[in-house]
Amino acid sequence: MAAGTVLAPLPATAVPEPEPRERSVAELLTDLQRLYQEAEEATETYNATEEQLKKQRTEVRRLDTELSRARLSLHDSRGAAGRLARQQYQNSTDISPYVRLLLARDPQHALDQGHVIGQLARERAQTVGRLTGNEHRADELARKARKALDAQLTLAARQKKERDAVRNRLKDVEELLATLTAEQLAALAEFEEKGVTEEQEKFMASGALSDHDREPSRAGEKAVRYAVRQIGKPYEWGAEGPKTYDCSGLTSEAWGHAGAPIPRTSEEQWAQLPRIPLKQLRPGDLVIYFPKATHVAMYMGKGKVVQAPRTGEKIRVSPIASNPVLGAVRPDQRPSGARG
Repeated sequence: MAAGTVLAPLPATAVPEPEPRERSVAELLTDLQRLYQEAEEATETYNATEEQLKKQRTEVRRLDTELSRARLSLHDSRGAAGRLARQQYQNSTDISPYVRLLLARDPQHALDQGHVIGQLARERAQTVGRLTGNEHRADELARKARKALDAQLTLAARQKKERDAVRNRLKDVEELLATLTAEQLAALAEFEEKGVTEEQEKFMASGALSDHDREPSRAGEKAVRYAVRQIGKPYEWGAEGPKTYDCSGLTSEAWGHAGAPIPRTSEEQWAQLPRIPLKQLRPGDLVIYFPKATHVAMYMGKGKVVQAPRTGEKIRVSPIASNPVLGAVRPDQRPSGARG
């Protein structure tokens, strides 16, 4: 009995699980901003592939056109070669030009005939040469066309993968937002706005910008006017207008309408356009954000930018420090000493 008493199992008691800690507004905002940034990074990657795919499609069409022309020339050359072969067969029993010269009553006339025969021989050689050349050209163009088409198919597959990545990032945003109450959403918006205001005040007090605004170039002024006309239109990833835009879609279209085409994505704009110090900013210049250059806005002056912010929002005027500034570029930068 003693052993039984000792070994008798004690009644099981459930260990209460700790109550899940409700995340703070700051934590929620951090998570949300991270997801938005990941979505925009995926969007810009998609945009870059889309641009490559457009160029590749154009190259495929160009090669297909050239190949069609080469095949037509090859068909004509083969026809000429066929006629040449028939003529040679029909004339195979003719007396040789040398015997004609010996038997001719008029040697000069025979010599003239020999000249004509020589000219025909040269033309026949040219016909054969064209046939051979056209065959080589058609073969080479067919090889290039196949290679270009393979590259197009590869890009299309990559684009589909990147499109799915964007959709997955946006789905993560939607799922997080769906878990929040109206009170939390309001608190998030208020907290974010307060943070932007503080960052803007620090940025302006740092002396990063010049004390006075510079005059825009003529093209820069046109670009700003175009961007401002789009205010109120929705953000849509991968869009280049006219009804919706993403961040780099807005800036690239604005400068395209100003007569100075620029790269499509924010990463390419940062990598390829001339960089300028923030103190030299003038309206129309582009402000690049985040360490990977995944967001871009257009400077308007007085510490403000016009931008297509993110999914669910509309094009608007924002403080320049609404996102972490990486640097600035000038699409119509001229050589030093030139007046703009």
